[in-house]
Amino acid sequence: MPIADTGSGRGLWLAAIGVLIYSLTLPSTVLGLDGLDPYLIGVGRAAAASVLAAAVLLLVRAPLPRRDQLAGFAVVVGGVIFGFPVLSTLALDHGASSAHSAVVVGLLPAVTAVFGVLRAGERPSGAFWLAGAAGTVCVTGFALIRGAGHFTAADLLLFGALVTCAAGYTEGARLARDMAGWRVISWALVLAAPITVPVTIWLLATTGPDWTGRATLGFAYVAAFSAYIGFFAWYEGLARAGIARASQVQLAQPVMTLLWSGLLLGERIDATTALAAVAVLVCVALTQRTRVDRSPDAVRTTAATDARPPHTLEQGSATRR
Repeated sequence: MPIADTGSGRGLWLAAIGVLIYSLTLPSTVLGLDGLDPYLIGVGRAAAASVLAAAVLLLVRAPLPRRDQLAGFAVVVGGVIFGFPVLSTLALDHGASSAHSAVVVGLLPAVTAVFGVLRAGERPSGAFWLAGAAGTVCVTGFALIRGAGHFTAADLLLFGALVTCAAGYTEGARLARDMAGWRVISWALVLAAPITVPVTIWLLATTGPDWTGRATLGFAYVAAFSAYIGFFAWYEGLARAGIARASQVQLAQPVMTLLWSGLLLGERIDATTALAAVAVLVCVALTQRTRVDRSPDAVRTTAATDARPPHTLEQGSATRR
């Protein structure tokens, strides 16, 4: 069925913005590996982003998370601060190309939808699962054709990255029902900082980083956009449109990633890419026209002012405290 409300439609647009930002993550990570240790990229990006997050939270005087939210934040930290960044970077360092790693983002929407059912009280229809499965098959087949058909240590790392990331997405979206998405990722980064910052300082001192132009550009992107700014739109989109439905927008990410890989890394783009892009986008469109029921507690409760960008929130935050 068509999208029923403006909030859901806006959520899908926000999710699409997040996917656009994330589509550059793997190519940017490859650039970073030109001179940096994989652990420095995986952990250091969160350490750098935590400085931005702390500044934003202080600027708007954001209230502390509630005690009952800390378990959810722990899952977010484990999934999107440590799990996916470290494991996917290690997979790339172990020889997985951007095309190979597209398996991760190809399967991520399906796993995120499963977590949405298990943790967020969402009930997608049979048609939704059929369309989502079709999209997953298209993306996985595309990645296999591009050379990802052999199971290696990199594949195991990518699988771990997939599961931890889906868990972090789901818990972050649940938290974003009670607070703005930018606050969720900001507090997650700050809560992880007592680990990420000392580890990053140690890695800087012991791994001999070579800050080439490519490495600097790649690290700067994953730190500012992949680890932080992208979540502003992504968590808002998941909270507004529903985890299962909004996550399917990410089916388009592998194709976008390969396009960026062709432009930035010189990977060959052929007719298969164009055909896969059309197939995936059709599946995404079909998932948006299916029904996803949400339990009463799966509706976002945060006030409208909480969803506005950080620079408009100083007065509202003080009022809520």
